[in-house]
Amino acid sequence: MGASDQPDVLVIGAGMVGAAAACLFARAGLSVCVLQAKEPEPFDSSEPVGLRVSALSPGSVRILEAAGAWDAIAAERTGPYRRMRVEDRARDPAIEFTAAEFGLERLGTIVENDLVQWALWQNLKQLAAVERVCPADVESLDLFGPRPAVTLADGRSIRPDLLVGADGAGSMVRRTLGIGLRHTDYGQRALVSVVRTARPNPGLAWQRFLPGGPLAFLPLSDGASSIVWTRPSAEADRLLSLDDEAFGSELEGVAGENAEGPFGSIESTGPRAAFPLSLQLADRYTAGRCVLIGDAAHVVHPLAGQGVNLGFLDAAALVETAVAARRAGGDPGHEGRLTSFGRQRLSESEVMARGIHGLHTLFGPEAFGPVRRWGLWGVAGSWALRDGFIRRAAGIHAGAPALARGISLQDLVIG
Repeated sequence: MGASDQPDVLVIGAGMVGAAAACLFARAGLSVCVLQAKEPEPFDSSEPVGLRVSALSPGSVRILEAAGAWDAIAAERTGPYRRMRVEDRARDPAIEFTAAEFGLERLGTIVENDLVQWALWQNLKQLAAVERVCPADVESLDLFGPRPAVTLADGRSIRPDLLVGADGAGSMVRRTLGIGLRHTDYGQRALVSVVRTARPNPGLAWQRFLPGGPLAFLPLSDGASSIVWTRPSAEADRLLSLDDEAFGSELEGVAGENAEGPFGSIESTGPRAAFPLSLQLADRYTAGRCVLIGDAAHVVHPLAGQGVNLGFLDAAALVETAVAARRAGGDPGHEGRLTSFGRQRLSESEVMARGIHGLHTLFGPEAFGPVRRWGLWGVAGSWALRDGFIRRAAGIHAGAPALARGISLQDLVIG
C-alpha cells in the first residue's frame, strides 16, 4: 500500500513478536505500519546454527501458521521434540513427558530466532496491507492525546487507531507511557552453545537442575544439541574463558556423569555466548490506545522455555481483540476492549512468570532438596498435574487465544 499517516495499527518493533502481530493484523484485514530500526539479516542455512534459539510451543506454531510464516520456517532447519525429561540434580526422581500421551504431534520445536524473524519479515514484504519503515528513526512519541502520534526524524507524523509497543525489554513505548516495571536480577547468565555428542540427540528436550542453575540440551535438526546452561555470572564468565576441550570436559562432567547421560560423551563444542537473566514485569499492558506485547511487557527466566511463547500469545490475543472490535462496528483501538485484553494477558503472564520464578527458587538451594524431590514425585505420578503442565506449556490451555487452540484467522474475522 502507499504510505499512510493514519493506519489502523502501528507496530513499533519487528522482532519475532512484533512481526508476527503485524502479519496477523494485515491478514485480518487491517492496515498496518511497521517501524523497525534494522532489517533482519537474510537467513542462510549453510551457515552454522545460531546461538539464540527458541522452543516454540504447538500453540506458537499455530499462531505462526496463521501469520503465514510457518511453512518458510519449516522448510529450513528445525528440531522437533516429542519427548521431554526433567531431572533433579540427583537424577532421581525425574519427570518424563511424551507427545503421544497427550494427543500431540510434538511437544515443541527448536528454531533459531534469526530464522523466525527472517521468515516473518519476508512475509511482511508480501502483504499489501503492510507498510514497512526501515530503518525507522523515531523523533518523538505523543501517546496521551485522543490518538497516539509518532513523529519520525524526516518529519512524518503517524497517527494510528492502535499503537503496539513490541520494542523489547528496554521499551521506549513503555517508558513514554510511564508504566512501572518490577525487576528481579537473578545474578545469573545463560551460557549457550551448540554441542555434538557421541549419541545424536534423538528429539529429546532434556533438562537437569544443578547447583547454580539448570542445564538444558535442546535437539537440533542434525542430531546436535543447543545447550542453555544457567550459571552464576562470575562462573559463566569463567566458562566462557575456557578453551573448547576444557569446556567440553566440564560440560560432560555435569551432563553425562562419565558419559552415562542420555547423549554420551561430548564430542565437540561450538562458539559460546552468555546472556544476563532477570525477571521483568510491566505493571500494566495498556494505556489509552497503546498496548505492550512480548518483552516490552514481560521477560522471564528461560528455564521453562516460555519467553517468546508468551509473546506470541500476546500477539494472537491482541489481534483477536482488535478483530472483535472491528466486527462489532468499533475500531481496533477501543479502550474498553484493550483494557480487558491487558488484564487478561497480565493475569496469564503473571501466572507463568511467577510459576517459573517459583521453580527457579525451588530448584536453587539444596535446603529445598526434600521438598523439591517430593514435588517431582508428585508431578511424575499425577496425570492431572502432568496434563495441566503440558497444556499450559504447549499454549493450548483453556485460557489461550483461539488462534493457538486451532481456530482459523478467517473464522475469527467472519465471526
